[in-house]
Amino acid sequence: MKPKKVTVLRLKDILRLHHEAQLSTRQIARSLNLSSSVVSKYLVRARDAQVSWPLPPDLSEAELIASLQVKRNGAVSSLLAEPDFAEMSTELTRKGMTRQLLWEEYAERHPENHYSYSRFTVLYRAWHQKQKLSMRQFHRAGEKLFVDYAGLTLKIVDPASGEERPAQVFVAVLGASSYTYAEATWTQRLPDWIGAHVRAFTFYGGVTPIIVPDNLKSAVSKACRYDPELNPSYAQLAAYYGVVVMPARPYNPRIRPKPKSVCRS
Repeated sequence: MKPKKVTVLRLKDILRLHHEAQLSTRQIARSLNLSSSVVSKYLVRARDAQVSWPLPPDLSEAELIASLQVKRNGAVSSLLAEPDFAEMSTELTRKGMTRQLLWEEYAERHPENHYSYSRFTVLYRAWHQKQKLSMRQFHRAGEKLFVDYAGLTLKIVDPASGEERPAQVFVAVLGASSYTYAEATWTQRLPDWIGAHVRAFTFYGGVTPIIVPDNLKSAVSKACRYDPELNPSYAQLAAYYGVVVMPARPYNPRIRPKPKSVCRS
């Protein structure tokens, strides 16, 4: 008997029998009247594309075909445009850029053949995991508080005059839990910076032994990888509360304070 054609329905059956019924490659091939090599090939492709069972509810048949590179008339399907994740990774280092914005730009460039946002994020994470490895940071509960001004400015509108005025966003994040405090301040100058810390401590009901700021001028007078010089007023704040200030390394995005990553997505 001639083996049946591998349709989208057959692909779903392969995934279902492998993950749900726990059948072997040979058993799946016999059940669906396919060769073992064909079943094995698509299971490998599904594993590489991180496609499992059950399928995500928003994964269309076109996306499934593109993910597993199903051949049509001898040619690999190119139904969906592939994002340039290397360029997008660079774009994510820009202030205020998020994966949502990058996906929207990608979808605008390919209105008829783009991945859904959820599938886009899955593929990006899979791509990112294959890039250069770095040491994962572990945080003890209550040990570190990461502080910074994160994201773009907010527009505050005076209800009486209608005048717009930009405001900065101060963000404090606990290392282990990512429990976040945020407030708007008019500037990033020292009085606003110090006041935001005091209000954050009040919000949390205490202080952590270590504060990790970025290298903005209100925190660090002279940035240095090994021996940064704290702003005198900021050093007095640390002494008053009995905490240690450990600024993040300058020019090192892998050791970026948590507020940046919390606000990125």
